[in-house]
Amino acid sequence: MRRHFFGQGNDCSIERIRPTDHSLLMEVTKFRFTMKIQLNHLIDQYLTDGCGRCPLGGTPQCKVRTWPMELRHLRRIVLESGLTEELKWGVPCYTFESSNVAVVAAFKDYCSLSFFKGALLQDAAKILCKPGENTQSARLIRFTSVNEVLEMEPVLKEYIKDAIDVERKGLKVDFSAKSKLELPEELQLKFEEMPELEAAFMALTPGRQRGYLLHFSAAKQSKTRSTRIEKCTQQILDGKGFHD
Repeated sequence: MRRHFFGQGNDCSIERIRPTDHSLLMEVTKFRFTMKIQLNHLIDQYLTDGCGRCPLGGTPQCKVRTWPMELRHLRRIVLESGLTEELKWGVPCYTFESSNVAVVAAFKDYCSLSFFKGALLQDAAKILCKPGENTQSARLIRFTSVNEVLEMEPVLKEYIKDAIDVERKGLKVDFSAKSKLELPEELQLKFEEMPELEAAFMALTPGRQRGYLLHFSAAKQSKTRSTRIEKCTQQILDGKGFHD
């Protein structure tokens, strides 16, 4: 007998339940009533069609369809931990008192549960990874099989509990230590040439400034740095970040 807890729509679907399985039917009915008030139908659509940000959505090539059961179990684990389910940036986002706590997402080689303030978690099991080399706050856990998700379920719930405590305490990630990047010489020269560019750059948020500085400084040659600055000048003047 198979049970699928996440089917079409907001409700849970059950396959091949025999009429005599009264205890099981009662268990499933209770589960459906409990989960129905928490599920977001937009997440059901995500699990079926993907995030919709690329042409592969709804096709067999969609990354979401590579990890269907893994994503469903991660969803269940997070919901059982008391977080609120929303759709943000096209992916399942889970919040506590309107604060972003975690995201469940699919990638080509793995699916993941990521924490917005993962850098503040205790990480006793040493399973948190940085999404990128320069990531300061977020941390994620990668999965490549259903068994991995199920085996780690108790640990995941502890991590989610820890993440909720972080929000309850109002803890913040300190970005100051890594935010003071030096301005490339080529950018300083450009500022002297265009004071309005310097004013526009300084008006950007620290995160947007950092994004540009990382992009400019990553180039090894001065000519390449100057070219990158030229290409981004108008975008900076428009008040946009590098990834906007």
